[in-house]
Amino acid sequence: MLVTGSVVAGARIMAGADDMTSVWAASGDLAVGQTLQADDLTAARVRFADAADQQRYLTADDELPADLTLTRPLAQGELVPAGALGEAAADDTVSVSIAVPAEHVPTGLARGSRVDVWVIGEDRRSRAAAELVLADVVILDAPVVTDSFASATTRQLVLAVPEAEEESLAAVLAASGDDRVRVVGRG
Repeated sequence: MLVTGSVVAGARIMAGADDMTSVWAASGDLAVGQTLQADDLTAARVRFADAADQQRYLTADDELPADLTLTRPLAQGELVPAGALGEAAADDTVSVSIAVPAEHVPTGLARGSRVDVWVIGEDRRSRAAAELVLADVVILDAPVVTDSFASATTRQLVLAVPEAEEESLAAVLAASGDDRVRVVGRG
């Protein structure tokens, strides 16, 4: 009877000591601007060392707010921080694909990265200045060639360009065929 009582008491103490918290994690890779749906998330049990750390994440016990979009990309399994969520933005962008020489694209760019697009003047011999044509645009996709038998000379980037930037978009498209486009990552 003494042993049974000890086991029951120990089990109750251990159950009360469970300080795991259920928070939301990405069930797959999620992109910037994506509106979160229930299928995009999975509950993960995590032990936080500090209560302040726990406040930075969405708990799975709370109802998921509607119409929240991601302000930064999340990888599969990554916990969803409250700071990565914002209100849905108006859909005033167009998707445009450009091919840029691989050596003119930072290697760390991926879906969700933010970039500036510069165009060098047409007369490169006169050291024409480069002009910032598109500022702080989001990369919707940046596929990497993985074929080890071929070397990639260009890198495709799919950009989300504001519709109001028609003139700038035309300048980028015209310059991309002449090897005058440079892409600069924004941190």
